[in-house]
Amino acid sequence: MAEITFQNVWKRYPDGFEAVKDMSLEIRDGEFMILVGPSGCGKSTALRMVAGLEEISDGALVIGGEKVNDLAPRDRDIAMVFQNYALYPHMTVRENMGFALKLAKVDRSEIDRKVKEAADILELGQHLDRKPANLSGGQRQRVAMGRAIVRDPKAFLMDEPLSNLDAKLRVQMRTEVARIQNRLGTTMLYVTHDQTEAMTLGDRVAVMRAGIIQQVDTPKVLYEQPENLFVAGFIGSPAMNFLPAKLEENRLRLPFGDAPIPSGVKGSERDVIAGIRPEHFEDAKFDGDTGDRLRFKASIDLVESMGSELYAYFDVKGAESVQSDQLDELAADAGMEDVPGGGAAHVVARLDAASAAENGHELELSLDTSRIKLFDPDGGASLRT
Repeated sequence: MAEITFQNVWKRYPDGFEAVKDMSLEIRDGEFMILVGPSGCGKSTALRMVAGLEEISDGALVIGGEKVNDLAPRDRDIAMVFQNYALYPHMTVRENMGFALKLAKVDRSEIDRKVKEAADILELGQHLDRKPANLSGGQRQRVAMGRAIVRDPKAFLMDEPLSNLDAKLRVQMRTEVARIQNRLGTTMLYVTHDQTEAMTLGDRVAVMRAGIIQQVDTPKVLYEQPENLFVAGFIGSPAMNFLPAKLEENRLRLPFGDAPIPSGVKGSERDVIAGIRPEHFEDAKFDGDTGDRLRFKASIDLVESMGSELYAYFDVKGAESVQSDQLDELAADAGMEDVPGGGAAHVVARLDAASAAENGHELELSLDTSRIKLFDPDGGASLRT
């Protein structure tokens, strides 16, 4: 096991494009660290620099106390699991898992022992003599992980290993990956585009945008205390709602009513962006009338039943959608930049499954105003002191 440290690392390509910019990050020994962000943010490039597959333009990369900038991939003692499994189709599971050890001329009995141990961890014992073509997607991914485990490396690198799986299998494999990492206790750097994966797997998560780390912290802190609009909009599903608001006369003026200024926020009269998570709304019938709650009526456009909860969509009258380059980037990454919106502020609320919300009907909603996040319209920084 080993620490992995990025010390002011840059990656510049010959055409001048900077994929990673001044990246400083310490991954502790035995930690499960997630790099997450939209396509093109530099997360896979950072991973490939650790693997030795990309040269470092500037800065230092340290693994286990040793600077590895100029070390070849085979000399770094790391193992990588790819998105496409990269299994040899003509070899059995046993042969695929032990192939790297065979190349290293490890004794046959030692190879068999390590393959069996890894197969037991991954529950692949009954599949050792099968070929990859006869395995399911989840089984193939476990074989790829087994090939990494038998090497007993200092660190595991995983590049979107679950993205080729269907949704249900992806959820199951998330549990498997977490279980395996807890059992092995090996340092793991995991790259994903899926914020749900990041929030459920990582000890800590680094959110990246345009080659720059925006915030590094535990999933709980990222969710509750995002440092800017980008992190706030990227973390959470459904995504945070953003509305224009004003700090005025010691009150926060929202499009659907006034609320107390959230604790920890200081400032004079000014325009702000209010961030409200869908789960902080509720059907007024079920809010318990506790805490700082603002009640208002909304005309519901669409209701989606998720079984255990409802998603209610509505427009805020008289309020225009918030404009920000950070939010535009998130919309583009989600494929939403060309979806017509008419300029209105659209909101989604997560409600109790027993709510009477219906398409085209008015509903009284309640908002926990103590959970509102405020951001600076110029630059998107959080206004929490």
